[in-house]
Amino acid sequence: MVMLRSTFGPRRVLLLLLALLFFVVFLLPRQARALLQTVGQPVAWVVSFPLKGFAAIDRSVMAVWERYLALRGVEEENRRLRREIQYLKGQNDQLQALAADTRRLAALMEFKERTPVQTLAARVVGRDSTNWYRAMVLDKGELDGVRAEMGVVTPAGVVGRVVKATRSTSVVLLVSDPNNAVTGLIQRTREEGIVEGTAEGRARLKYIPLLSTVRAGDTVITSGLTGGFPKGIMIGVVNRIEKEEGALFQSAEIVPDVDLSRVEEALIITSSNPVSQSDPGGAAAPVEPSRREGR
Repeated sequence: MVMLRSTFGPRRVLLLLLALLFFVVFLLPRQARALLQTVGQPVAWVVSFPLKGFAAIDRSVMAVWERYLALRGVEEENRRLRREIQYLKGQNDQLQALAADTRRLAALMEFKERTPVQTLAARVVGRDSTNWYRAMVLDKGELDGVRAEMGVVTPAGVVGRVVKATRSTSVVLLVSDPNNAVTGLIQRTREEGIVEGTAEGRARLKYIPLLSTVRAGDTVITSGLTGGFPKGIMIGVVNRIEKEEGALFQSAEIVPDVDLSRVEEALIITSSNPVSQSDPGGAAAPVEPSRREGR
């Protein structure tokens, strides 16, 4: 044991290792490089595998982030475009409403020019919200010369009659109200009767002679025999004939020609006296009904 330790002491081992290293590096360089390459390749592959994974993850994260930023830009653009579409839609709706108002007012003014009586244009500002009456409120009243019993019409026909007037408004009882009555004339047969409203929101022509040939589709106009309306204003069209056994008269259900739920402007007949016309004889021309005689 003493001899072995003295032979292989630390100093001799160190010298041996240095000699081996010198031999490998300087005397066998090619073999050393090959050895190092052989050992380094698998180590490099093992080390490069996670690095490549991290690089792929980084590229994926960057791509997702770029797509996210692009989508944020597209979403903001879509919101801006939706706001513009809503604005343009509102503008278009306003223009359409304005155009509809203009057409209605033009038709009303044309009808006013053709009507041989004095009229006053008014706008609907309210409707009866109860079930007791069928009425509407106009924005013209006593200060404008409106009085009770004045007729109210549109280019389509009879609307109703003024039953109450305040300083600046007036209440119109519609022709479809059971409490309203207008003298009517069957245009084809020239037979007269009384037009009253019904509970169903239509109208009925009463006191038609039993021998009358009135039929569904006949036009009913104002007769002009009572105040409020001149002769020839459209009231409605006969829907069906009603005959009761033993009755002295027959009656006819009428569908009003005016859509009373959609009236927005109307003419108040302030005077039934004809206004002067441009015809040579100075006579008032009759109001042309909105439908041809008969159907």
